[in-house]
Amino acid sequence: MANTNLLMVQHSHMESERIILRPVSLDDAEDMYEYTSDEETTRFLYDQHKDLNQTRNFIANYFLEEPIGKYAIVLKENNKMIGAIEFRVHESSKCGELGYTLNRNFWGKGYMTEAGKSIMELAFHVLDLERVFAECDVINGASGKVLDRLGMKCEGIHRKSHMTKGTLLDSAYYSILKEEYGTPEKKDEAVVNAKS
Repeated sequence: MANTNLLMVQHSHMESERIILRPVSLDDAEDMYEYTSDEETTRFLYDQHKDLNQTRNFIANYFLEEPIGKYAIVLKENNKMIGAIEFRVHESSKCGELGYTLNRNFWGKGYMTEAGKSIMELAFHVLDLERVFAECDVINGASGKVLDRLGMKCEGIHRKSHMTKGTLLDSAYYSILKEEYGTPEKKDEAVVNAKS
């Protein structure tokens, strides 16, 4: 049986047409603070950051403490970090959980869908998982559209299932099965290039 953590480490750097997925580093603090300090970007996630040091602590205590499956989304054209995408593998059920956030200044350009396709390739064609799932706030229509574009189906609503900024909110629960994902996308759309 393949070692999932080893495969994830071997695929800690991936790239597609316009973006690179790579581990988050402290060097990303200023780019990350640009969106963690934005109320609209963090609306469905967490309280906005008040200063750059808070973001540095966030990187150290979350992204660097357990880095496997946590990626910075970086534009190839200028090396700017515009968001993060996370993929947690649940080996016992052969599934993976997807989560993400994107700088509001880059919404509506297809970057998150492009990053998600790289994760789908990793999940189904490298890790050989059977299912990928994700949750988003029911009123976060933009996130739901990303999941739709990734081929996921809304399975239902989990009522008052997550706490955001002190309020219990409903989540829309999405998933896609390996057989629904099908064959790999064209090379220029969702290539996963491992860089050991």
